[in-house]
Amino acid sequence: MRQFAISLFKVSQRQFGQLPKFYFSKKVVNVPTMGDSITEGDVKELQKKVGDYVNQDDVIALIETDKVTIDIRCADSGVITQMFAADGAKVEVGKPFYEIDTSAAKPAGAAGTPETKKEEKKDVKQEQKQEAPAAQKSTPAPAAKPAEKKPVAPTITNTTQRTEKREPMSRMRQRIAQRLKDAQNTYALLTTFQECDMSAVMEAREAMQKDFQKKHNVKLGFSSFFVKAAVKQLQEQPIVNAVIDGTDIVYRNYIDISMAVATPTGLMVPVLRNCERLSFADIEKTLIDLAEKGRQGKISADDMVGGTFTISNGGVFGSLMGTPIINAPQSAILGMHAIVNRPVVRNDQIVARPMMYLALTYDHRILDGKDAATFLKKLATSIEDPRRILLDV
Repeated sequence: MRQFAISLFKVSQRQFGQLPKFYFSKKVVNVPTMGDSITEGDVKELQKKVGDYVNQDDVIALIETDKVTIDIRCADSGVITQMFAADGAKVEVGKPFYEIDTSAAKPAGAAGTPETKKEEKKDVKQEQKQEAPAAQKSTPAPAAKPAEKKPVAPTITNTTQRTEKREPMSRMRQRIAQRLKDAQNTYALLTTFQECDMSAVMEAREAMQKDFQKKHNVKLGFSSFFVKAAVKQLQEQPIVNAVIDGTDIVYRNYIDISMAVATPTGLMVPVLRNCERLSFADIEKTLIDLAEKGRQGKISADDMVGGTFTISNGGVFGSLMGTPIINAPQSAILGMHAIVNRPVVRNDQIVARPMMYLALTYDHRILDGKDAATFLKKLATSIEDPRRILLDV
């Protein structure tokens, strides 16, 4: 058998010659896995084209799914020899995306490392400094003053033409629209309101801001107070943290709060997990991290999986009052709104106080009006007196 294999190899050598090294250097790269339950996406932008040299970890394309926009990075350095998808094309996970020749040499004009670029910038600056004295010596003569132009009356054209622009919805926008409509069609939505005096939270925040920031290296915001107050009430009323599944009610012994974040590509709701274990500082740091990832378009599908309750802050956009829609498959969502000084009665006196309207939209199939009203009233009471959160009363 061994002798037969050797003979066969010699015959193939005589017929086809020695196979060149680069024969195996071209490789086809498939569309990578983009998260649980994501099977396809649309090519939002191809950042490289056929013939371009790419370094390892360079972003070759952006793929938009119904949940997130994902950077597709090169696993190897080389020259792209073929693209199997164009801008706007639909691609499936595991299917060929591009072909790369890993044996190709890096061209002389290709982008260098950051250190090389810095050195090049230094050389340019030094050359500019050396040329500056020579430029100062030869001062050009002042240019002749241009002739004054007489003002011309604008020409006004009467036109009745009106145009419309049509563009396709992004995958994410389509998914958001579908989920919101599904929530309206499935849930028995009802919203209850409560006003909340923010004086105590604002005073505590102002008094402890410097010490809090010095110790934790993060600012103390309003959101952490509402997360802690929500956790307290969700533990006291576990039905709000539950959800209907068929003919069953599923209770969760953990609290994962989805925080609505506005991003350039649409509204996203990344999740703060195990909020019952988080401190004020933990909450603030996680929120800052999620907000930064949202601005950079780096929120992943894993960041948004799950969630047992949602908090949405329309107040950052100046919203005075609204009725948020439940983030399925949850049973309630808390809406925060703008803080506005309004006249209120305190100790039989009319005084100005920083007030906020709170809204709780809930699924009336699982929550009775009494449960929802009690939840929101107690949450507002905890915000009006934050000592209740710390003392658990």
